[in-house]
Amino acid sequence: MTTPAALPPGLTVRPAVFDDAAAVCALLNEIGLLEIGRADTELSEVQADLKHPEVDLEHDSWLLFDDGRLIAYGLLWDESGGERIDAECFTLPDRPRASRHLFDLMEARAGERAAANGADRAVVHLHLNIAPTVDLRALRARGWTPVRRYNSMVRPLSTDTDRLPEPPPGVTLRPCSAEPDRRRAHALLQDTFADHFDFHPRTYEQWLDDIDAERADWSLMWIAHVDGLGDAAVLHTHDDRSSMAWIGSLGVLRQARGHGLGSYLLGHAFGHYAALGRDRIGLGVDTDNSSGALALYERHGMTLDFALQAWELIRPVAR
Repeated sequence: MTTPAALPPGLTVRPAVFDDAAAVCALLNEIGLLEIGRADTELSEVQADLKHPEVDLEHDSWLLFDDGRLIAYGLLWDESGGERIDAECFTLPDRPRASRHLFDLMEARAGERAAANGADRAVVHLHLNIAPTVDLRALRARGWTPVRRYNSMVRPLSTDTDRLPEPPPGVTLRPCSAEPDRRRAHALLQDTFADHFDFHPRTYEQWLDDIDAERADWSLMWIAHVDGLGDAAVLHTHDDRSSMAWIGSLGVLRQARGHGLGSYLLGHAFGHYAALGRDRIGLGVDTDNSSGALALYERHGMTLDFALQAWELIRPVAR
């Protein structure tokens, strides 16, 4: 993997701590204004990342400063327990030296994490806006290649048009208010997303950390039960974004697809949040998803807000 070069003159770097969440959030929103035209990162999202028990902030996070101003942030984590390592990188534009140094640090650390897992190589994934502040030519020159595109979709909501739909025959919906239902929702998400690109199995306890369960509103997660099939689908939503309501996950078991469950769950989310007074709802989708999710969302009036590109770097690890 890459050996980090000396820190460019005038810059300082240190690991993040939890109390840096507000400064990191401000940086991400400054970058968001440049990339998508609005500040769309919530402080709670950054806090959830920084407190995740699988992130070793001392070794897996970086803050770069120029004369005391935060100009770049990097975070790395390992969900696979093998060669696959995930990373985030945010830099203000026209900061090539800072960007290069941050990528040097992240790539070297990714190699260490993969080697500690016993892997022969590190396969690092990074998600960036389709038109990011990061220099894509420089990224390609380092060996990164685009591997997947994700669309952030949005749809307006109105109480005039969006009401809670009647369930299909034989379908009942229940919220995950009790622990057994939360465990069932986790199992359904593991089953319904198992064939998706970049899926990594997560235990129930790991999943609770992933969704920041300490702050979760379990009344906004539902399970659909189908007569003759049992629990067959799950809908996980959030109401903690200032800009819109959010659908985090919508999964339907393979044997239950093609019977309108996905459409019903979408309609339920639309009607529920319209009744709460929200005027917009969004979600993210893999555009190559083999289940046809993108087409489903488009049929129900969801349109492109912005796009993300998944980038991949493959490097042998040092032994």
